[in-house]
Amino acid sequence: MTGPGKYDAICTKAVEDAQAQCALLIILDGKHGHGFSATFTDQKYARNLPAILRQVADQIEHDASARN
Repeated sequence: MTGPGKYDAICTKAVEDAQAQCALLIILDGKHGHGFSATFTDQKYARNLPAILRQVADQIEHDASARN
């Protein structure tokens, strides 16, 4: 995909507000439908995005199983 995504502005604001290096945003059933945005201030995070997402998914799965 090229050009700005429908939730890029919100993701960029999150990076700025949090003074972070990276933000990942997943929207389900939002105002503009489903969407995903990633904002990076350092491209090393872009290169590592698949691994970062796997870590997040693993943590979500672990947390969910701990609650059951």
